[in-house]
Amino acid sequence: MDMSDTVSTPAFGGPFDLNWIGIWTLYTKEVRRFMKVPLQTIAAPLMTVLMFLLVFSVALGRGGRTIGDLPFLDFLAPGLIMMAIIQNAFANTSSSIMIGKIQGNIVDVLMPPFRSGELLFGLVAGGVTRGMVVALVVMIAMLFVVETDKISWILALFYTLSGSLMLSILGFLGGLWAEKFDQMSAVTNFLITPLSFLSGTFYSITQLPDNLQAIAFLNPFFYLIDGLRYAIVGYSDGSIFVGMLVVTAINAGLWTLAYRLLRRGYRIKA
Repeated sequence: MDMSDTVSTPAFGGPFDLNWIGIWTLYTKEVRRFMKVPLQTIAAPLMTVLMFLLVFSVALGRGGRTIGDLPFLDFLAPGLIMMAIIQNAFANTSSSIMIGKIQGNIVDVLMPPFRSGELLFGLVAGGVTRGMVVALVVMIAMLFVVETDKISWILALFYTLSGSLMLSILGFLGGLWAEKFDQMSAVTNFLITPLSFLSGTFYSITQLPDNLQAIAFLNPFFYLIDGLRYAIVGYSDGSIFVGMLVVTAINAGLWTLAYRLLRRGYRIKA
C-alpha cells in the first residue's frame, strides 16, 4: 500500500490548500523537542566550536600563520560555524525519526491527515531551525574573535539556511534508512563527520595536489563552508556562483528523494 493512501491525501482542495495547523503543530513539536535541552543542543555545540578555536589558536595561531592574506583564525571561524550547523541540523531530524521508529510512536505523525510534503516540511523545518539557532549563537561568539567588516549578510543567510536544509534532509533520509542506533551512528561516523572534516574547514584546498583538489570539489560540504567563509571574511577557494548552483541543486535533489521515499512509506510503514 502506498503511503499516499494513508498520510498524504487529506480532504483539502487544491495544491495550495495546506494543512497549516498540522504543519505548525508538527514544527513547534520539533522545535520544543530540542529547546527543552538547550545545554545539549545549543550550549554544547558552542563549547565545542570554542574549544576547537582555542586549540588551534594555541597550536598555530600565535605564530602569525596566514592563508593567503587572511589570519588563520579568521579563515577557521566560518568553517567551524558551518560544522556546527552540519552536526546539529543532521542530528535533529535523524534522532526524531529514529526515536519515533524505535519507540513505536512515529504513528503519531503518520496518522494525522498530512500530505507527504507537509509531513516532510514540518520535520525538516525543525532541523533547519536548530541549525539556524546554533549558527546564530556561534556566529555571535565568533564576532568577538574574527575582525571583519566584509560580512555579506545575504550570502551568510543563504549558506546557513542552505546548509541547515541540506543536513536536515540528510538526517531525515538517514533516519528513514537506519533501523538501529548503531546504523545511525555509522552514517554519522563514516559519512557526515569525514565529509565535514575533509571539506576545507581547517585548510585551503589550494594546498592539496591537483587530484585531491578534484576530489574535494566533489564534496558538497566544501561548497557550504567555502561560501560561508566568503560571506564572512571575503575569502574563497572556489567559485561562489558555482557553489550556490551546486548547493541549490543538491537540496532540490535531496528533497525530491526524501519526498518520494516518504510517499512509498520506505521503512516506516508496517
